[in-house]
Amino acid sequence: MLRRLHPDQPDGFAFSPANLAWAEAQITKYPEGRQASAIIPLLWRAQEQEGWLTRPAIEAVAEMLDLAYIRALEVASFYFMFQLQPVGSVAHIQICGTTSCMICGAEDLVAVCREKIAPKPHQLSADGTMSWEEVECLGACANAPMAQIGKDYYEDLTAERFAEMLDELAAGKVPTPGSQIGRFASEPASGLTSLKEFDSGHTKYNASVQLAADIGDTIKRIDGTEVPLITPWQGKAANADGKPSAAAKPAAAAPADATGVVKQAAQAQSTAKPPSASDPVDEQEPAMLSAARSDGADDLKLLKGVGPKLEQTLNALGVYHFDQIADWTEAEVAWVDTRLKFKGRIERDGWIDQARTLADGGETEFSKAKQKGGKTEQ
Repeated sequence: MLRRLHPDQPDGFAFSPANLAWAEAQITKYPEGRQASAIIPLLWRAQEQEGWLTRPAIEAVAEMLDLAYIRALEVASFYFMFQLQPVGSVAHIQICGTTSCMICGAEDLVAVCREKIAPKPHQLSADGTMSWEEVECLGACANAPMAQIGKDYYEDLTAERFAEMLDELAAGKVPTPGSQIGRFASEPASGLTSLKEFDSGHTKYNASVQLAADIGDTIKRIDGTEVPLITPWQGKAANADGKPSAAAKPAAAAPADATGVVKQAAQAQSTAKPPSASDPVDEQEPAMLSAARSDGADDLKLLKGVGPKLEQTLNALGVYHFDQIADWTEAEVAWVDTRLKFKGRIERDGWIDQARTLADGGETEFSKAKQKGGKTEQ
């Protein structure tokens, strides 16, 4: 199936502060030089924030990962979980149309969508609040037919109940996810035939439905307000404003919360601590050039971590030569870092040390491999 970008696109995209903190934390999961591996979670977060995946969002994510735009577009257009056109502001309904659901009445659910939302899939309703599509198996075959709305499954549907659900959504109500005929999970519709003692010992809903009901996020998109944003591989959490907390480690032996998940919120350090790389540094613009010197620009791609696009960005800022980078102070690094949209890259990849070596006519292991045509990862 050919998937194209929607003809009507917004002027720009920017992650919210909390989502930007989350996105930057995801990038740190991956080994040095492999940051492009974060492409799918970052695209997904952008879609969750906006509702659909816009061209400016795809390009913004590509810039964060120092990827050519086409590489990010290839990923976005390949995976059908990415919506390349606007979706309903309240709900985008995905009807499972594979064998079990089809046999049990999925076509009736599609008919309801055509009547109440729009005649064709991916069309917005007249008021822009809803959209729909038919998808492949969603893995709830024992509870067919079913539909997914946002993160939640609505199972054991009938055309009548499904129509009621759409009316509830249109009225601003949130129907409870899970089985719509009262089944706890995937037990026989006629009731339990074994393990009957379990029937009186569980919560009202199964685990995922109970959690959605408890925290009230049914059909709600991830928008960055979910806190804390945990980065356990760094031993950090994030506050409601998306900024890292001052704590260093998850709490040990913390009790479980109401959902049964162990709390690992980091405890803030009240004592003074020495300056670290995470402390804010006053920015200062380094000496820039309006053009390369007469002998031509240096090949900045010989620096590990600099690809063609990043080289273009540096040139646009006024950086053409290794000796410029070699002389950067901490404040100047902070200034450039901010404009690269990928904080920490300069220190992480050791640009200054590499630049000093190259400016003096020497070679680094990376530049040797690069000049010999070796396969090196940026």
